[in-house]
Amino acid sequence: MLKIVPLELSEANALVKRWHRHHQPVIGHRFSIGAYDIAVFQLVGAAIIGRPVARRVDWRTTVEITRLVTDGTKNACSILYAAAARIAREMGYEKIQTYILDSESGVSLRAAAYQLEAISAGGGNGWHSRPGRRDDQPINIKQRWSKQLNAPSGRQITEDEKVDRQPELF
Repeated sequence: MLKIVPLELSEANALVKRWHRHHQPVIGHRFSIGAYDIAVFQLVGAAIIGRPVARRVDWRTTVEITRLVTDGTKNACSILYAAAARIAREMGYEKIQTYILDSESGVSLRAAAYQLEAISAGGGNGWHSRPGRRDDQPINIKQRWSKQLNAPSGRQITEDEKVDRQPELF
């Protein structure tokens, strides 16, 4: 059985360093959580939630899952995605988003009720174009998944706004 626990950034980054296939640890975060398996008394996953990487996304209303890692424990990814959204909702954020490689299925995101929002038009230097940007990140086509949390100005999100729609290209 998995339990969500709070993590310090250093703890979450240690798991990213150990388990992530293509990303390095992050510099900062809003909050980090772990999936703790109470049967074996150990952390089996972590999620780091921070400011959106894209400059044009409103960091006051949106948070981004910048890293999510597990040791392969069943349902750990879905549980972490769902918990990150619940916590962000309670903190007052309107939206949570994350990016995955186009080669990844997104099944854990679907299970946590995220929607495929956009697909990048292609990889390349656009992700690394500013001076001083990291160049150790994959430049493949990516998918942006998101979940609406709180409606702007306290307005309730209608069922029409939740309906599946075709992802846009960004």
